[in-house]
Amino acid sequence: VIAARDPIGITSFYQGWSSETPGAVYFASELKALHPICDKIIAFPPGHVYDSKTDTTTRYFEPSWWDPTNVPSTPIDYKAIREMLERSVRKRLMAEVPFGVLLSGGLDSSLVASIAQREVLRARAAQEKALAAGATSDENGLVGIDDSNSLSTVTLLSQLHSFSIGLPGAPDTQAAIEVAKFLGTKHHAFTFTIEDGINALSDVIYHLETYDVTTIRASTPMYLLSRKIKALGIKMVLSGEGSD
Repeated sequence: VIAARDPIGITSFYQGWSSETPGAVYFASELKALHPICDKIIAFPPGHVYDSKTDTTTRYFEPSWWDPTNVPSTPIDYKAIREMLERSVRKRLMAEVPFGVLLSGGLDSSLVASIAQREVLRARAAQEKALAAGATSDENGLVGIDDSNSLSTVTLLSQLHSFSIGLPGAPDTQAAIEVAKFLGTKHHAFTFTIEDGINALSDVIYHLETYDVTTIRASTPMYLLSRKIKALGIKMVLSGEGSD
């Protein structure tokens, strides 16, 4: 059995052992799956791979920046950073499901939303042009990015949907509405009450599997927002989360 976790630990992954079944190894993406069975559980380290043949866990991801003495010498290139960010957003738009964007009105989410909106408009214009020329469907029907970084997406919404959530009168909500109006997205500004947040705490902690205050505080409105987004039929969202 081979088990591995992504290079920097974006996805949660756990490894466990049970004294009742010596020699057996358990894996799960959530602690709650292992807790009833295992009496020893560890967070599987990012960038590592486990091999049951040797019963060893070794690092497979060895980035050059891991060495603290390795100081980059390449001059900063703002154009390259911009193009890389645009390419990254395009890559995440390889979706065969309805998608939207989370928009707080801040720099990070506004940049992601603006790039996504531009790509959606570009793809829609290309689709309309093809239909006007008599095409019935995409040539290959594939979703992806070709060698020239052109995006092909099967699911095109008539309008990109953006979402925000906050307490009534929250300044972030007003900022998000202004950005959405500027970009031309169909914006959904949801609100919640303090009571809603308190009532959701037990569910949030259950899903997060942590009592870390900062994580729970940030995740509570996100949990409430995600439920509302899912109810609208949106299956995937882009976000500025993690930039800081």
